[in-house]
Amino acid sequence: MKVVIAGAGIGGLTAALRLHREGIECAVYEQSSRIGELGVGINALPHAVKELAALGLLDRLDEIGIRTRELFYTHRLGQVILRRPCGLAAGFTLPQYCLHRGRLQNMLLQAVQTRLGPEAVRTGHRLTGFDQDGRGVRVHFAERESGEAATVAGDVLVAADGIHSAARSLLFPEEGPPRWNGVLMWRGAADWPEFGGGASMIVSGGTAAKLVIYPIGPGRSAGTRLTNWAVCVRTGRPGDPPPERQDWARPGDRAELARHVGRFRCPQVDHVALAEATEEIFEFPMCDRDPLPAWSHGRVTLLGDAAHPMYPMGSNGAGQAILDASSLAAQLTQHADPAEALRAYEADRLAATGEIVLRNRRGGPENVIDEVERRAPDGFDRLEDVIDAAALEAIVSGYAQVSGASQQQVNRA
Repeated sequence: MKVVIAGAGIGGLTAALRLHREGIECAVYEQSSRIGELGVGINALPHAVKELAALGLLDRLDEIGIRTRELFYTHRLGQVILRRPCGLAAGFTLPQYCLHRGRLQNMLLQAVQTRLGPEAVRTGHRLTGFDQDGRGVRVHFAERESGEAATVAGDVLVAADGIHSAARSLLFPEEGPPRWNGVLMWRGAADWPEFGGGASMIVSGGTAAKLVIYPIGPGRSAGTRLTNWAVCVRTGRPGDPPPERQDWARPGDRAELARHVGRFRCPQVDHVALAEATEEIFEFPMCDRDPLPAWSHGRVTLLGDAAHPMYPMGSNGAGQAILDASSLAAQLTQHADPAEALRAYEADRLAATGEIVLRNRRGGPENVIDEVERRAPDGFDRLEDVIDAAALEAIVSGYAQVSGASQQQVNRA
């Protein structure tokens, strides 16, 4: 069997590594001419880390990321609503990591090139179409530099080509553009003094106005970390056309950011100074798409953001793509008929990821903050006067069960 993968993001590269581990030949085609370290911070929860550890990548994760120990949900004005241990500290068998998205992608790329060969990832190939029959699939690309057409034959096409997936648009031509929820996100990262022991994550404020801060790698000097920050503010109405195309590398408007960053109080970190000290800031409209009725069409299927783009809440975007890759490889190993394997993969993953997409539209685990801010918009002195702690825990735990994030947790007693 030969699998053609369109897209060399986190999902596509993880799929290549899993397929190779199962003895399945594959090749990855990426539309960009060069794979750079784009993006800023992401989180890998223990259930996703489990899949990367199975590929022998745990030591490399320690080199490039930070093992997260605790998470603070706070009111926009700084009062702590919920403090939760993370990863090993929460009783999981594997750590949780905060990472630079581009460094994780580069780590996976190096692993693919080492294990599958230097030509396993071919850049500068934009997917333009495909056709299939009972014997295989022919995948059509346009070479970026020459514009010439190229066709690659295989048994399966896995489209892991992101929220603007060419394969998805061919399969569902009436779908239209991504759906914007009205929230703009400004992001960046800079070396900054450690806070909270150097392994803490802060989520301050709910869906309409949120500040997120966490370390994603070692700093350049002692006592510092490469620290990721994000400011998310609702500037439009849900369902409005996004003000710009989603692009991890789009430069942000500092003047517009300055209008919003002062909404928050963060006793642990001077977030205003952190944003001002950041050399490059990026701007990103928070978009998703409606869950699809199907991903797999004969020998063609979708994976990661091509299949289920979701709002960046609950640390699930990259993690669900990694879980997709593991499921796909397992099903292709267990079924001799590629089309049957893709149907089984879809049955395993489609409903689960669709539920997360819809949950994230309602606010994800950050609903704990939304509920407190609804009851106490000007802050509080005593949380117990606002809401019962068990009710808050139920919101977060319920989301974790839906997303699969509660798996691999052991009894700490």
